[in-house]
Parts: sequence; C-alpha cells; structure tokens
Amino acid sequence: MMRLLAVLLGLSIALSAAADDGAKVVTAKGKFADVRDDLVVAIEQRGLVVNFVAHVGDMLERTGRDLGKTRRIYEQAEVIEFCSASASRAMMEADPRNLVYCPYTIAVYTLPGKPGVVYLAHRQYPRSAALKPVDELISGIVADASK
Repeated sequence: MMRLLAVLLGLSIALSAAADDGAKVVTAKGKFADVRDDLVVAIEQRGLVVNFVAHVGDMLERTGRDLGKTRRIYEQAEVIEFCSASASRAMMEADPRNLVYCPYTIAVYTLPGKPGVVYLAHRQYPRSAALKPVDELISGIVADASK
C-alpha cells in the first residue's frame, strides 16, 4: 500500500511539473508591434525565414462573437512560425518522432489591462541531446527579442 501511495504521489508530482513545463514565457517592455518586429528580426538574423504568421488574437475575437463570448482574452496575439533545416534535420535523425516539434513557433501577445507588457512564449522541449540545440536556438531568439 505504501508503495502504491508513493507511486501515485510521484505520478501526480510529475504530471504537475509536466503541465508547468509546457511553455516558457518571457516578458518584454514596449509596444506589441515593436516586440513582434524585434522577434522577426531575431529570427532572420540567424538566417532563418518566417514561414507563417497566425493572427490568433483576431481569430479568437471573430469566433468569440460567433460563439456569444464577450471576454477579450488578448489585446493582440500572433504566433510566428519558422524552421531551421540544420537543427530540424539533426533532431529528426536522432529520432523521427521529433517531427512533432517542427516547425518552431513563438507566440507574442499582450493582455487586457497590462499596457506596455508584451509576452513571448514558446514550447518547453523535452530534455534530450537532440532537442537541446532547438531549445537553445529558440531561447536565444526570444532573449534577443525581449531586450
């Protein structure tokens, strides 16, 4: 019985930690457009190309009205998608299942009632040698954009 309780306690701690480790969020001071532009520059300075910009905030506003929802979640929110051929190739050569981590995305958003604060968020990758370069790449991009 004690062993079962210990296993259940360990499992609940692990699940709680996993939920907390799902995303890493960094804040920056400034205007949304400036931080978003700094993010794009930080991506491009590494020789990478932005593949797509998802206008998630606009979509939620539009669909929220259709659903009868009035609460505004974001003032502005976009998800920037990009990739690195070399980092992606290395992580997928190590394990083809790592395909789920590609392409890379960084969310940039502001919240109602929090003027001057811009949030940058990205996936927290599992700790593995194959994913470490990807995590370092994305963390570096976010660090540069949030200065």
